[in-house]
Amino acid sequence: MDESIVGLASMKGKKLDYSDVDRIQDLLRQVSGEVCRANAIPDLPLGGIVKPGSSVLLKPNWVLHQNFSGKGTDCLVTHPNFVLAVLREVFSCSPKKVVIGDAPVQGCIFENIVTDSWRKEVEKIATCPYEIVDFRRTVLKEGGLTVGQVKDARSQDRFLLFDLKEDSLLEPVSKNNVAFRITCYDPDILAKRHHKGKHQYLLCKEPFESDVIINLPKVKTHKKAGLTAALKNLVGINGNKEYLPHHRVGSLVEGGDCYRQLSPLKRIAEYCLDEANRNIGTQTCARWMKGFEKVIKLRSRFGDTEIEGGWYGNDTVWRMALDLNRIALYGRLDGTMSDAKQRHIYSIADGIIGGQGEGPLAPTPLDLGVCTLAASSAYADLVHSYLLGLDFRKIPLVREAFGDFRFPLVGGDAATCQVAAQQRLYSPMDVSAEFGQRAVPARGWQGHIEL
Repeated sequence: MDESIVGLASMKGKKLDYSDVDRIQDLLRQVSGEVCRANAIPDLPLGGIVKPGSSVLLKPNWVLHQNFSGKGTDCLVTHPNFVLAVLREVFSCSPKKVVIGDAPVQGCIFENIVTDSWRKEVEKIATCPYEIVDFRRTVLKEGGLTVGQVKDARSQDRFLLFDLKEDSLLEPVSKNNVAFRITCYDPDILAKRHHKGKHQYLLCKEPFESDVIINLPKVKTHKKAGLTAALKNLVGINGNKEYLPHHRVGSLVEGGDCYRQLSPLKRIAEYCLDEANRNIGTQTCARWMKGFEKVIKLRSRFGDTEIEGGWYGNDTVWRMALDLNRIALYGRLDGTMSDAKQRHIYSIADGIIGGQGEGPLAPTPLDLGVCTLAASSAYADLVHSYLLGLDFRKIPLVREAFGDFRFPLVGGDAATCQVAAQQRLYSPMDVSAEFGQRAVPARGWQGHIEL
């Protein structure tokens, strides 16, 4: 498949819901047919992606079991029936083994997404051995941070430690005064894994044991990255989120990227959070969280209270996400990197009901009615940006995916992108007009990334 051609199938003019798996499967066959036609290859299930006897990893977006916006999970996660429809197609290709897995946030109740009834539906259609796996090693106990965490929820021997060292995209921003952070995790663990000359990621073995990875993202806006779809979804192949920098402490003038302007109250709030996160599961954590809440309440009288890097100036999260995409493509099962790509990663995106606003955890629904199929996550997200009415050149995660660095993600130029839909080729801008919807970006990105 030509990686610069992204297939698209639309349900435009039809009722948008996930109730009918047969209908979703028809959409998948339609998008596969578009890609096959555009690439002049035989019309095969999923465009010939899955070969008989191959080992397949399906990576949905199962970030959380509840939507903090209160607008339901259809716009939050890859819908269970969408995953089921893809599984039908995959199983029909006679694979040797199929794994379906993700690493949601530590507070996710996995069983509320992967329900017993859904597992039974998978069992009905399975034609080979399969596993449904929670990739997390750190899981929050019921009751929250003050109660504690399960630290080794999955065995260490099912993970690989990669160190990109100076080849990490985080290296240019790794200076002596830099403090990487991820919300609700111990900052001291992160500091040991990421500093100048050292950038370690702990990834599950499944991607490196697979012949093909099928990425199943949900298309939605994201408060830290601007957009979450194919590229950002691979963050879920990690084991410990304590290894994943999402922002840098402080304002721009302090060497951070958490927020723009100097703010003493925000710095105090960050300090309180750091101390709470160093003492998860103790009364000390509870006391620091109370202090944090008081400071944030006071800060709210003077302006915004954003202290998680949720704005267009976040210069960290895209670097981490692209590092993971590079490892997924070039990483070996012994934890080393090859100079040649080791596997194919395809994306089949659930854009039937997309998410807008405060994604990834509090989006509101956006009726897109589309499914995309691509052999490149970078080209896929270029198209997803246009479908949401966003300018990919202003979203570092997507723009920089076309960058010139070791272990490149693409072999071509963003300008070569075409979209195969309705038996013709479109430009991404034409796709925006024909099939797209104007999404509302997350607050910190509004007025900065719209087309």
